[in-house]
Parts: sequence; C-alpha cells; structure tokens
Amino acid sequence: MKTTPLSTFFTLLFLSMLLTLNSFAQDYAKWQLPEGAKVRLGKGKINETQYSPDGTRLAVASSIGVWLYDVATFRELALLTGHTDVVWSLAFSPDGKTLASASRDETIRLWDAITGKHKKTLKGHTNDVKCVAFSPDGKTLASASSDKTIRLWNVATGEHKKTLKGHTSEVKSVSFNPSYWTLASASFKEVHLWDATTGEQKKILTEHTDSVNCVAFSPDGTKLVSAGGTDYSIHLWDGRTGTHLRTLTGHTSAVRNISFSPDGQTFASAGADKTIRLWNSITAEHIQTLIGHTDNVRSVCFSPDSQTLASGSWDNTLRLWDVATGQHLKTKTLTGHTPSVNSVSFSPDEQTLASGGWDHTIRLWNVNTGEHKQTLTGHTAPVNGVCFSPDGTKLASASSDKTIRLWDINTGQHLKTLINHVDDVLSVAFSPDGKTLASGGGWEDCTLVLWDVDTGQFKEGFSGNVRQVYNVCFSPDGKTIASGKGYGNGILYLWDIDTGRGKKIVTGHRNSILSVAFSPDGKTLASGTGNADGTIHLWDTSTGRLKQTIKRHPDNVNSLCFSPDGNMFASGSDDRMVRLSDGITGEYKKTFTGHTSSVYSVCFSPDGTTLASGSWDGTVLLWDIKTQE
Repeated sequence: MKTTPLSTFFTLLFLSMLLTLNSFAQDYAKWQLPEGAKVRLGKGKINETQYSPDGTRLAVASSIGVWLYDVATFRELALLTGHTDVVWSLAFSPDGKTLASASRDETIRLWDAITGKHKKTLKGHTNDVKCVAFSPDGKTLASASSDKTIRLWNVATGEHKKTLKGHTSEVKSVSFNPSYWTLASASFKEVHLWDATTGEQKKILTEHTDSVNCVAFSPDGTKLVSAGGTDYSIHLWDGRTGTHLRTLTGHTSAVRNISFSPDGQTFASAGADKTIRLWNSITAEHIQTLIGHTDNVRSVCFSPDSQTLASGSWDNTLRLWDVATGQHLKTKTLTGHTPSVNSVSFSPDEQTLASGGWDHTIRLWNVNTGEHKQTLTGHTAPVNGVCFSPDGTKLASASSDKTIRLWDINTGQHLKTLINHVDDVLSVAFSPDGKTLASGGGWEDCTLVLWDVDTGQFKEGFSGNVRQVYNVCFSPDGKTIASGKGYGNGILYLWDIDTGRGKKIVTGHRNSILSVAFSPDGKTLASGTGNADGTIHLWDTSTGRLKQTIKRHPDNVNSLCFSPDGNMFASGSDDRMVRLSDGITGEYKKTFTGHTSSVYSVCFSPDGTTLASGSWDGTVLLWDIKTQE
C-alpha cells in the first residue's frame, strides 16, 4: 500500500502513543502522586467495576480514585484522581463518552471516558454519594446519598435539576427504568419509585426487613430487582406497577450488587458470602452459583454482548465467567489493589518495605520502583503490625488471629508461629540486638509479651495494661520497653527488661494512647492519643515528666516515628494527614496530604530521607524528606 507523508505521520503518532501508554503502564506506581510523594505502593480497595459500553475498557472504583483497564490485556490505562475520599460508584453514559464517579467526599465527578480528562464536579450533597446512574438518553444523572436524598443533574451543563426527598435514611442505590421514565432508589427497608421527569414520588415498596443495598431495572423495564443486607434476600417486582412478584433466597450473607445482562435474560447477584448467583430474569429461577472468590464480592457487571460476567472482590481479583455455562474463564489479580494497610516497616538496607493489611497478608515492595515483590500468606485474620529484625533477615507480623509469625525475608518462608495471646495481637517490635521480640495484645488479653527470637519461646509477660496494647517500642539501649493503655484515660507504662518490673507509670493523657515512639537518643518518649483528641505528648524518660503537649491533629494520632537523627518526628492520623514536627522543639514543619482515609502507620527509612505512610485507603505513600529539612 502506498503511504503519503501525512498517513505516515499519523501512523508514527499512533505508534508513539501506544509506546507511551505501555511505558506509563509499567510505571503506574508514580501516576498522579500528591505533592511531596515519590512512589505509591498499592492501588486501593476495589469497590465497584463497570464495563464501558463498547466492552473494551473496565473502570474500577477504588479507595484512591478511578482506575481504567484494557479488558483484553488488563493493563493499566489511567488513574483518574481528584476525589479526596473513597470512590464508591461508577457509571458510563449510554454513548460511552462520559464516566461519572461518586465519592465519600460528597461530590460527583464527570470524566471524558476516552481521554480521562476531568470535565465537571457536581456539588450539593451533604454526605457520602453512594451511587450514580445515567438516564437512558444520557442527558440526566441521578445520584444517591447518605444525606437521604436523590439529586438529578443536567449532564451537559452540570446544573442541579431536582432534589428528591422522602427517604428517612441513607440512599444506597438508584436505577433508571429504561422504558417508563421511572427512577428506583434503595434505603433502609424501602424501595422508592419516582417519576423521573417531575420528581414526584409514585410508590414505596416495603417487603424488605432490613437495609436495601442495591436496585436494578431489567433492560426492557418490566422487572425490578432489589437486594438486602442482613435479611440476605432478593425481591423481584413488576417494573411498571411496583407489584411484588417473588422473594429469592440462597445467599448466606448480604447481597452487595445486582446486574442485569444487556439481553435481559439473566441477572447476577454479588454476595458478601464470596459467591455470585445467576438467575433467570423471566422465571426468577436460580441457574447456578459461581464460586471462586475468597472474600466479599463487591460488584458484578455483564459484557455488552451478555456472554461474559465480570466480578470484583475484596480478594483483589477480577474474575471473568461464561454466562451460558457458568464456567470460570479467567482470573486476573489487579495487582496492587489491597484492603487497608495497617502497618509498614522498612528493611535495614532500605530496599524493601513490608506492609501488613486487612486482607490477612504481608506484602513486600521494592522501595525504588514501587514493584510488588512478594506476598506472605498464612495469617487467618488482619495483620496489625509488621517489623524487620535489625539485621534484616527476619520479619515479624502480628495478627488478629492471636498469633505472631516470623518469616525469612530472603526466601519468604514461614519460620515460626508464636502463640500465647488470647486475643488480637496489635503490635510487634524487635529489641535493638534482635534477640527479643515484644508483642501487645487486644481487649481480652491486654498483655505485653516478650519472646526469644531464636527459639520462638515465651520469655515473659507484663500485665499492667488494663486495655488493649496498641503499640510497643524498645528504647534505643534495649533496656526499656514502652506501652500505652489503649482505652479511657491514657497511662504510659515503662518496663525494665532485665527485671521484668515496671520502671515508671506515666500519667497525663486524658484519652487512650494509640502510639508511642522513643527518640534515637532515648531521652524523649512521644505518645499519641485517641478519642479524637489529636494531641502528642513528649516525655522526659529519665524523670517521667511531661516536657511538651502538641496539638497537631484534629483526630486520633495512630502512629508516631522519629527520624534516625532525631531532628524530626512524623505522626499519622485519622484526619488522613501525615505531619512532620521538629524533634527537639516540637514545632510544626510540614503536612503531607494525599491519602483518602485514615493513616495507620508511619515509618522513616534508616537513612532518614524517605517516610512511608500506610492507610486504610489500601496504599502506602513514600514521601521525599530530603527537601523538607
């Protein structure tokens, strides 16, 4: 074929764009970073998935933004950021040109679905926006909110058209009837039907006995399906009249999502019981149950040709199923999507970062590239704490399964399981010489336990704490260990390691103590409070006297860490902020913003140039500290 200079130009341009896209896809850990951050580890939690109308892309609503994937390759295409909190819901316009996202930040954002460019932000709700849905003609967007209202928006202009009031609790889901210009909305025990043109309430459907999580109309509008919470039921209604037709049972836990196939023959239900059920839309008969996910299934959506079902789960996988046979076609781990990160720890050589999460795993990351290196599995409950040994050869993990595990970092092999606690293990710390491990227990335990690292044997237990031990830390000389009372009026306990006796009981906190940290010289102990107190106390370790009280956050201080040189300390809070303070004077230095949920853990790299923060949003952010001093 003969080519012209112009056609050659466009061919080269297209190839260049593909190469650029692939290059970006390899480096998504550095996409859309907040100011001051170097790398993002993890992609947040999966809340909902939606196919584009042409079936080529998949949009994933996550705790940090909206991810776009190529369906054929599952490569990352883009990360759409701008929401300041969790993204709950997504909807493509019927023509596929616009993508709407709904967030806990009380806003809806409209995006160009092709370029990913932000078009408009819709504001007006006064609480979480739980769900969005486009009208059949694509001109109107409906949004459901925890503020008990539904709002209708003009998609072209972004203007607010109407507010529908009548619900007495949060509205969790909305769906347009494609044939009869009716809108359905779901809340506690009720499904409301509205005239989508006038906003007039037409009918209230009341068969549910508990919260209604989702509603969906069939493509022809003749059927309406609603699904509930603790009653686990699915109700089938006449989409035109609202007449109750049938109650469907089978799920053994809450139903999170409902989706009809575009051909109208089938609908799917996603359950917290880890299953998907397929139902005949005409007869309402159960066809089959799809089993494979290992955690809560949050979302189901059909491909445009109705032949494939995609399901997204908190097990961090997207599964594709053959609708006709129910066979599992493909499992794609959306690498990096994780539930909350509860704890982070740098290896002594600064090359690896460990994160412990709600998904019962420990993940190891390459600090320089952001690449996920390995996942350590074995715990059967959330991992609350992780800590490297001083020589970097071992990792300790504390879990709500009442155990501590020791791991070989070079091989990823599980070495030992330490058992003594009778409740959640909330924290772990190695002594400076690496020979002793300390662990703190939960509500029914309330003890601080010392372990011999080499043998894994119990050495000693301290039971002065009368509430859970959220955090433990060794003094730099290894002779003292600090722990805080985790509920009520805060009391700091300082224990002598050699004698096993209490050295000091430090009082002064008016609220629970969630975090403690020694300065590198051992002369200062910092403690952070809970109960939305937001204060940090600095104590003289030799006298037990209060040196300074700092009001640094408006919410719980979940984690504290001194820089290796002692010139700074960092604090992480439920206010989503990471703040730096002067380690000597306590003066404020810097705030890092970028997490979309509570910050549970902060940790300096051994050279002090990088700070890691782990969050409930499912990510770890690495911050450049060199420029902050």
